[in-house]
Amino acid sequence: MTEPLDHLTDALLTAARKAGADTADAIAVQNRAVSIDVRLGKLEQAERSEGTDIGLRVILGKRQACVASSLLTADTIAEMAERAVAMAREAPEDPGVGLADPAQLATNLDTAPLDMIDPAPEPDPAELEAAARTAEAAALAVAGISQVESSGAQFAGRRVHLATTTGFSAGYARTDNGIFTAAITGEGTEMEVDYHSEVRTYRADLPDPAQIGRIAAERTLARAGARKPKTGAYPVLYDERISSSLISHLTAAMGGTAIVRGASWLREAMGEQVLPKGMSLSKEPHRPRTSGSRLFDAEGLPTTPMDIVEDGVLKSWTMDLSTARHLGLNSTGDAARNTSAPPQPMLFNLSLTQGTQTRANLLAEMGTGLLVTSMIGSTINPTTGDYSRGAAGYWVENGELAYPVNECTIAGNLRDMLMTLRAANDARPHLSRRVPSLLVEGMTLAGD
Repeated sequence: MTEPLDHLTDALLTAARKAGADTADAIAVQNRAVSIDVRLGKLEQAERSEGTDIGLRVILGKRQACVASSLLTADTIAEMAERAVAMAREAPEDPGVGLADPAQLATNLDTAPLDMIDPAPEPDPAELEAAARTAEAAALAVAGISQVESSGAQFAGRRVHLATTTGFSAGYARTDNGIFTAAITGEGTEMEVDYHSEVRTYRADLPDPAQIGRIAAERTLARAGARKPKTGAYPVLYDERISSSLISHLTAAMGGTAIVRGASWLREAMGEQVLPKGMSLSKEPHRPRTSGSRLFDAEGLPTTPMDIVEDGVLKSWTMDLSTARHLGLNSTGDAARNTSAPPQPMLFNLSLTQGTQTRANLLAEMGTGLLVTSMIGSTINPTTGDYSRGAAGYWVENGELAYPVNECTIAGNLRDMLMTLRAANDARPHLSRRVPSLLVEGMTLAGD
């Protein structure tokens, strides 16, 4: 029987103290996953994985070191602690290193209201295979689809426990269920591919697999005959499928690590307008049935809902304890970590203010321009905000989709781009990052 995760973290902390650490924290992560892929009506791949990983961070003064292992024996734990302490003695001093004061630690540890665990039994592989087959068959039933590149269904369960020598000990669990299909139309150089996928905490909340297959097929057929768009300066509408990538560039620039290093195009922007008036960006760590929800961060600090951009004005950096100490501020409770590295600031559940118009309304108003539905690669200058990405989607004429496009590049400067944003009202409520379709004015397109 697998040892309880809190027993593992307790053993790691005991070993760290015995090895000579001043303070320490420990994390144990247990994962299980089942993934089924089908192709041409036959099972192509079936995978199941289960395992537990442990991580230990030890602190000596202002020096720290992290070690990790998937072996859970007492001897391994003792060796991990000894190795970590030896590494810490050789590490450079960092004034930001240190655990949270006990008074800072989260006290609300009841994760039940977050509703993150599907109470239904883990799905049988045959059930997952049936869902994947149904999605594939629905895609192939649409005239014009030559084949399905892949169709699959997955289940994943995760348990995490965090403990510190300052008295914190708590954990949480979550489940994820998903279905995806990628369809193909055409052949050779005329081949086009598109997809549809859905992920939910509860399997019962997933859409019908046949619907997923049909949407993948419809999206793929709409891409047939894609060509390069016109070159010039045009408005660009980021489809809801990929609009969160634009907001991710904003959140990366407000990350405490980038601010401490002076490597952010937002480094002097605290209290300034970074989004249009009336638009806010909120972190929502307590939203039920959402993959990024949590009551405490990776340092045991309570998570707190807040507007990080309010009415367009930047209100907060994203900080863990270390970056906050470097900046002379307080942590925002946004630390994240894996078993092999120290905490880093990171945002999860986010919501951007939605507009009042549909995506179709924004297309009509943009007149001529580009609707982007997928992106490939990126060149982002983190210091200046200069932006350039490969894109594909649809050319828009007179407010309507004219033809599919590919092999183009869109470019601009993020600070300028974000100030022109106009939002649609189509954000999907179940996603961790709820961001609607976003219209950006005056971007540079490189095509024909």
